[in-house]
Amino acid sequence: MAMRNTYLLGGATAASQSEGGFGEGGKGLSTQDLRYLDPTWDPEQIEEKHQHDPFSKREFDAALKDPGTTYYPLRRGVEFYHHYKEDISLMAEMGLQIFRTSISWSRIFPNGDDDTPNEAGIQYYHDVFEECQKHGIKVLATMVHYDIPVHLVTKYGGWKSRQIIAFFERYATVLYQRLGDVVDYWLPFNEINAAKFSPWDGACLIPGTESNMDQAIFQSLHHQFLCSARAVQLGRKLVPNEPVGAMIARFTTYPATCKPEDNMQAIQDDQYSNWFYLDVLARGYYPTYMKRYFNLLNVHVHQEAGDAALLRDGTVGFVAFSYYFSQVSTNQKNWAKTAGNLIMTKKNPYLKASEWGWQIDPVGLRVSLNQLYDRYHLPIVVAENGLGAHDQLEADGSVHDPYRIAYLKAHLDQLDLAVADGVDLLAYTMWGVIDLVSCGPLTMDKRYGVVYVDRDNAGHGSDKRYKKDSFYWYRDRIKQHCQQTKTEES
Repeated sequence: MAMRNTYLLGGATAASQSEGGFGEGGKGLSTQDLRYLDPTWDPEQIEEKHQHDPFSKREFDAALKDPGTTYYPLRRGVEFYHHYKEDISLMAEMGLQIFRTSISWSRIFPNGDDDTPNEAGIQYYHDVFEECQKHGIKVLATMVHYDIPVHLVTKYGGWKSRQIIAFFERYATVLYQRLGDVVDYWLPFNEINAAKFSPWDGACLIPGTESNMDQAIFQSLHHQFLCSARAVQLGRKLVPNEPVGAMIARFTTYPATCKPEDNMQAIQDDQYSNWFYLDVLARGYYPTYMKRYFNLLNVHVHQEAGDAALLRDGTVGFVAFSYYFSQVSTNQKNWAKTAGNLIMTKKNPYLKASEWGWQIDPVGLRVSLNQLYDRYHLPIVVAENGLGAHDQLEADGSVHDPYRIAYLKAHLDQLDLAVADGVDLLAYTMWGVIDLVSCGPLTMDKRYGVVYVDRDNAGHGSDKRYKKDSFYWYRDRIKQHCQQTKTEES
C-alpha cells in the first residue's frame, strides 16, 4: 500500500452543537433538540445531571410538550447557520486544510420518513461546503452525529427498528447525489460506540424504558452497522472518488499493572469498548470474542438473511476516531476513577488531568494510531481531539490560552512521530475549532475552540467571534506543516 507523504490539518464541529437555526429553513425537530439545561444550575448540579441523569423519559415527554419556556442549548448552538461565511473565513485565515462537520438529518428530511427532501436544507449545506471549497478547504461530512429526526423515534422506535435502514438509505442517497460535488470524505456515524456508553446520544434510547437495555443497544447497533455498510455500497456507486469511513470514540487502554489479570482485563476492555465496532465495519463480520460478552449480557442480536453478506461487502475505506484521554484496566474494585469522554474511567497516576478530570496523554494518541493501523491497514483520520477549558475574554478582545497551545503542540508532535512509525495518517481535525455547546454538560464555559464565541451558559451574548492566542499558534503550525510537506515532496 502506497504511503502518503503528509496529512491534512483542520478542525471539526457538529451541526447540533454549533448550527442553531432552530425551526428555520424547514428544519424538523431533532433528538438533540430535546436536551435541556437550567441556566441557574451551578457547576456541581450541571455535572450531576451530565453524569447521573443525562436523559430521561420525563425529559423526553416534557420537551415534546414544551411551549418554549425551557432552555435547550443545542437548538441555538453558536448560530453557525447565520455565521458560516464568517466562520469559514476564519478557518481559511488559519490555513485549515480540511473541515469536518455534520449534516442534520432533520434539516434534509424533517420527519425522517418524508417522501421528498427539504430543498432549503440541501441548499444550506451545499452553500456551506461550497464556501469551504472556495477557500481551498476540503470537507469531511458526517451523516449522523447523534441527532436524527424525533419522528423516527416516536413513530418507529428509532434505531431499534429495521425500518430505519430504508429511511437512512434514502437520506444517504440524497446526500451523495446533491452534495457529492462539494464533499471530499464521508462518515456515516460519529463515534458509533457511543450507543453503549451514552444510549440517548448514540442510539436514541431512553434509559429506564427498556427491559434489557443492552439488548436494545446492540440491536440498534446492528441496524447502524447495516446502514454504514449500505452507505459504503451507495458511495461506491454514486461518489466513487469520495471515501466512506467509520469512526469510534477511542479509549486507549493500558493494564494498570503487570499482573496477568490486569492484562487480560485490558484486552477485554479494548475489545468490548473499541475493537468490536471497527472490526465489524472494517473487517466485515462480528468477531468471535463478542459471543462471550453477549452471553454475559443476555444479548441475542437478531439478524436476517443477507445481513452478513452486506457487512462483508460494505467495509469502509478509512477508519477515524476521537481521542481525548487514555484509561487503565484492572479488576481491582478500589481503583480510583476520573471523568472522560462518554465514560467514567480508572485513573492513571502518571498523568495530569484537565479541569474536567480528563487525563491528558499525548503519547496515547501515538499508541492508538499505531494500534489501529497495525490492525486494519487503512488510512486513519483523527476526527476529534482537543482541550475543554475555561477561557477568559479580556477587555481588549484577546483570549490568552497557553494551556490549549501546550495541549495541541504535544498531541501534534505525536502525530508526526506516528507518521514516522509508518502510520498512514489522512487527516487531523481538532475538536470545536470554533467554540460550541459542549455535548456532555450542554454548557458554553467548557470551551474547545481557537476562536472564542461570546455566549454564556444561559445563551446570552453577542455571538461575536474573537481570535484566541491559540488561533495564531495553530495558524503558524499549519503553515510550518505545509512548508515541511512541500520540502519533502520536492
